[in-house]
Amino acid sequence: MPKQIDHEKRREQIAEATWRVISRRGMEGATVRNIAAEAGLSLGALRHYFSTQDELLAYSMKLVKERATARIRQIAAGEGPPAQKITSILLELVPTNQEKLAEVEVWFAFTAYFRHKKEGYDAQHDGIYSAIRGLMDYANAEGLLEKELDIELETEKLYALIDGLALHAYLEPQRVGGEWVEQVLREYLARLFH
Repeated sequence: MPKQIDHEKRREQIAEATWRVISRRGMEGATVRNIAAEAGLSLGALRHYFSTQDELLAYSMKLVKERATARIRQIAAGEGPPAQKITSILLELVPTNQEKLAEVEVWFAFTAYFRHKKEGYDAQHDGIYSAIRGLMDYANAEGLLEKELDIELETEKLYALIDGLALHAYLEPQRVGGEWVEQVLREYLARLFH
């Protein structure tokens, strides 16, 4: 009996191989040939799943976002005090471990690659700003913020902090490790929440 292939699982495996290639070789090394070799597939087999390199890259970037979103939804659906939930969700957006550092590295590579393309993944609409704004509104509704606080301004500061921590952890992982990223974020939130 022929072996059944889970096509969606195979697409995810190819995307994960793409992440590994990008992590080791950068976007310039993310050729279809290199990705196929990393995934253990022939070029023809890879093209069965993705007809173009851009289609493969867009899917790979989308998968990074979906996995982070799934972790965040699990936290949001769980129990716990609002400040703890907000902190845990925000910690999913910054590289505090090797898995998330790899995701950030791939995310930055994809963002730079797709920035000037007319079609493909729109990194400007990654949902991070709106998620942070939603968390700030939640914090305000739960009474965690000072009444006179400028929520727009604090949202922008928190968004800049998240992006800055991710960028610095990516560029200088020896200086800005996961524990440092977590400490900086926790201290900022401790001052923000009363």
